[in-house]
Order: sequence, then C-alpha cells, then structure tokens
Amino acid sequence: MIRILGLKIDVDTYQGMRLGVPRLLSLLREMDLRATFYLSIGPDASGRAVLQLLKNPRFLKKMVRTRAASLYGFRTALYGTLLPSPKIALSFPELVRRIVAEGHEAQFHAWDHRRWQDELTVRPEGWIRDWFSRGIDGFEALTGKRPTSFGAPAWLIDDRVLSMVRDLGFDYLSCTRAKVPFIHEGAGLIEIPSDLPCFEETGVEEGERTILAGLAEGGIHVLPVHAEVEGGRMSENFVRLIHAAKKLDYRLLPLGDLLSLLDRKSLVTRRFRLQLLSGRSVPCAV
Repeated sequence: MIRILGLKIDVDTYQGMRLGVPRLLSLLREMDLRATFYLSIGPDASGRAVLQLLKNPRFLKKMVRTRAASLYGFRTALYGTLLPSPKIALSFPELVRRIVAEGHEAQFHAWDHRRWQDELTVRPEGWIRDWFSRGIDGFEALTGKRPTSFGAPAWLIDDRVLSMVRDLGFDYLSCTRAKVPFIHEGAGLIEIPSDLPCFEETGVEEGERTILAGLAEGGIHVLPVHAEVEGGRMSENFVRLIHAAKKLDYRLLPLGDLLSLLDRKSLVTRRFRLQLLSGRSVPCAV
C-alpha cells in the first residue's frame, strides 16, 4: 500500500518567519526531512483580525481555544492597527536563502495574508491581480525565480482566482482541504490538498489522534503545518507526530516531489466548493 505524507508549512506572520521558520528548519534537519514552505511575502496585518472578533463569534471561540496571544505573540495582535505592518518574508532574505540552501521547496503563499482571508470576496479583480503581482515580484526578488505553486491563505479561493492562476505559470496548487488530489476545473492545474487537520483546529491531543487515524489507512496525505504553531509552542507535538508517521512507514516529501508521483490521468477534474470545517471560523475550499 502506498504511504506518502507531504509536508506543507505555511508562514503567515512576521513572528512565524522570525522565530518559527528557524526552529522548523532545525527540526527538519535533525529528522533528515524536506518540506514545502509557503511564504507570505508582504505586510503582516494580523491585528486587523480584531474586526473579525466583532463580526464572527466562531472566530472569537477559535482565539480563546488556541490561546492566540501566546501562540502568535502580543505584538502580532497589534500589527496593522496600533503598530505598523512589518513585511514578512521580505524582512528575512537570509532565512529564505537558508530554506532553499537546505533543500526545501519555497513557494508563494501570500502578499497580504490577513486582507486576503478577510476581504477577497468583496474585492474587485484588479485588487486580486495587484495582490498576485506584488507577491510574486517579491518572491522573485527573494529567490531569483518565480514560484511554481500557490497555496491560498486560509484555503480561500474563488472562480476569479482560478482564472488568474491559470495564466501565472504555476505547475500545481495547494489551495483546498479536499480529501484527495484533483484537477481544478477551468484552471487545469493539479490540486494537492491539505487533507489532514491543523493542531489549532482540533487541539493537540485530538489532532494527534485524528491525524494518526487518517494515516493508519495508508494513501497520499498532506499535513498542514504553521510556522507560528509547530515552529512554536507545539514543536514537540510536531516531532512526535512525524516520528509516528515514520513508524507507519510513511515516505515524507515536499509537495513538489509528491506532484511527480501523481498520475494526472487518474485524477478527477472538478470544481471546488466551500465548506465550514470543524474548528475553523470561516468556510474554506474543499
């Protein structure tokens, strides 16, 4: 039975880039593993999440459950409101170089992560196009090349986004929480979804049980990791989970390597849909 686990690491905040990424790089080196780092390039406007507290009671429950202040840092909660928004990956070019030098895959996650997840549905196409342009230009300035994959912030996309990514030169996407890889209708790009839950959605103990239960069945899976979480307070839980996956004879890979193992002809072509998953405050694509 095939047993493959893709490692997808999202970097959402300045704190995650500054502290979480170095910690994860060290852990991955110790475990002799490579992963895909999806980088937020531009401003950290995490403090604007306070607006969601007023509009969405599920978001408030999530913040309380995850102890967000200790998870993301107090300053993070002020960026974009009482404090200026620092650039995320653009502030740490040496870390981006280290990611690549140590054999990991660097890909594009966001220009402004917070505004995408809060405002995508109400913004015009021109705003989306400019968001991609600024983010990809920044990625290219950091790495010397264009990204070959896009992982949407908060797994949120719409038909306008898929129309644009089709023409941006990506080889594959990782924008949904679907259960299995598929081909995006219209865009024609392979989707490698994050099918396993995040620790911050489930809590650590429940998350470990759920993830290991899913892995016990074998198959192709992707573990969504956040630099702020598994590179911070939950790093020991992350290491324990990786060791458990290895004991189940999983081959752990960056997503680009996983892509090369997929048979495009065997994948279903379909349109994504939006679904509110357990532990999340807003719907995401599946």
